[in-house]
Amino acid sequence: MILVTGGTGLVGSHLLYHLALSNDSILAIYRRKEKLESVKKVFLYYGNNIDEIFHKIQWIKADITDIPSLSRVFSYPVTKVYHCAALVSFDPSDYKKMRDININGTANMINFSIDFEIEKFCFVSSIAAIGDSLNEKYINEDNEWSDDGSQHGYAISKYGAEMEVWRGSQEGLDVVIVNPGVILGSGFWNEGSGLLFKRVDNNFKFYTNGITGFVCVKDVVRAMISLVESSIDNERFILVSENKSFKEILTMIAKEFDKKAPNVKIGKFFTEFFWRIDWVITKLSGKKPLLTKNSARSSHSQSFYTSEKIKQIISHEFTPIAKSIALICQDYKLKKMNRQ
Repeated sequence: MILVTGGTGLVGSHLLYHLALSNDSILAIYRRKEKLESVKKVFLYYGNNIDEIFHKIQWIKADITDIPSLSRVFSYPVTKVYHCAALVSFDPSDYKKMRDININGTANMINFSIDFEIEKFCFVSSIAAIGDSLNEKYINEDNEWSDDGSQHGYAISKYGAEMEVWRGSQEGLDVVIVNPGVILGSGFWNEGSGLLFKRVDNNFKFYTNGITGFVCVKDVVRAMISLVESSIDNERFILVSENKSFKEILTMIAKEFDKKAPNVKIGKFFTEFFWRIDWVITKLSGKKPLLTKNSARSSHSQSFYTSEKIKQIISHEFTPIAKSIALICQDYKLKKMNRQ
């Protein structure tokens, strides 16, 4: 039996669809029942006949930070684990919660996987947990992490989670780690990278010169499944299709929506000023910040990643970002049409 955590999120929901195509025994964790509708909506982007595929999945209510609920999960005959559950946030007020979910939750999953002799454990990390570039070279899996005080809370929590996974490998658990770039995919338009599509559709005008690695969610799940089904263990793999600027990504989306591309450049001075003002507003209002210190600075950073390792080891080919964006925009238009 295959176990998937974070099955109601972007990676988890797309992963479940692909797993269900060829597997009849899948167990997925959920915390809130209404989130299951989000998974069904993702499945609809693959076709209309989703009931048969969706019903292959056995859902169990559990929380990776709650030991008793995980005991119930691992009472099932689980043999492989895809650990996708995580809290993603740049808000400093979420740091303790991120440590609990991302680090302690992963430690719990590793401990249970060791105790129940799981065959393979796949962990979804992030390029945020990869070390910075040295001498302006492309960042690869060998770059060493350095906590010099500039790392944001999410990156720290994902790095800490990776340490728990490597601990598991030292205790006899076969593991693989994937480090995706910014994941683009259909279904979650009000959060994460989905907001890029929603904002451009609403005539968003602003951009920064930040550069990072981008990848389609379908490429991520294909790589995960291939790695779990292979004999490869105790390795990590960067998953990046292309390194692009945020301006390039927003311009591609605008072209697909027949909208005007963002044309107002936001410099470092403005974002440094705005996050400070926003911090004051959030303290007075109690609302979540629109821009934090870390997200402001990340929007200007320029990092270049290489995925040559996974290309060479399992001959994994990535979908060009322009093609991925075109397909995702089609799904977005379909969502709008059905809602209207």
